[in-house]
Amino acid sequence: MANLKEVRTRIESVKSTKQITSAMKMVAASKLRKAQNAVLTLRPYSNRLSRIMQNIMASLPEEQQSPYSTKRAENKVLFILLSSNKGLCGAFNANVYKRARKLIDETYKQQLDAGNIGIICSGRKVGELMQKLAYPVISRHDDLFDRLNFDDVAAFAQQIMDMFTSSKYDKVIVIYNQFVNPGTQNVVDEQFLPVSDAEVNQNETQNTDYIFEPNREIIVKELIPKILKVQLYKAFLNSYASEHGARMTAMHQATDNATQMLSDLNLAYNKARQAAITTEIVEIVSGAEALNG
Repeated sequence: MANLKEVRTRIESVKSTKQITSAMKMVAASKLRKAQNAVLTLRPYSNRLSRIMQNIMASLPEEQQSPYSTKRAENKVLFILLSSNKGLCGAFNANVYKRARKLIDETYKQQLDAGNIGIICSGRKVGELMQKLAYPVISRHDDLFDRLNFDDVAAFAQQIMDMFTSSKYDKVIVIYNQFVNPGTQNVVDEQFLPVSDAEVNQNETQNTDYIFEPNREIIVKELIPKILKVQLYKAFLNSYASEHGARMTAMHQATDNATQMLSDLNLAYNKARQAAITTEIVEIVSGAEALNG
């Protein structure tokens, strides 16, 4: 059994760690509350916009379709990976990394071998890992999560949209953690471009009679890009809320583990102290008997 000094040192170390994890849990909980409100407020608006966009695209004749809905052979594919700039958030970053590798190495292996895969990372953790493993990371935008706001994400989205309309890439996929609740985050991969109308219910499309003002062409030209920027902003908000939810959960578990470890160490310390006292008593009694003898 470890001596008393070693056990005391470990107890102090675990106490210090527990204070840190407890503080980090409270900070994450505070940030989560704001991030959760933002994503839950935007989600209904974003989902409705997405449905409107899909209905419009499904109702338009081919010659009036938006350039963002152009379907081409998937020869060149761009991946946008959203992770975090900091760690200590459980499997949050690992889930994005694993999903990205699975898609790139399996589904789009032919494009990867041909050098037609591009990766843009927002979030230092996954970005550094993908670069370390020699994946084709063409740019990183880690600063977007430092002060997350719609204007910066909209400017970033416009860059992606320009890459698509210029035929630099034929398909754009976003991989991120979708926020469900503070304890649950689901990693998803969504097609950002081209705009798809595959999810539109046929009956809904037939029964939807839009009045276009001022006209159909201007609506398509102006509205579709704005909706796409909102959709990407929603992905960023989901990832941001998921990060803090995952970190709060991880720090809560770490604090509980530290509490249990402290209990075990205190028990070990008391046993070691009792054993030391018993040994001293035995030595004193043995010495006294030797003197009396």
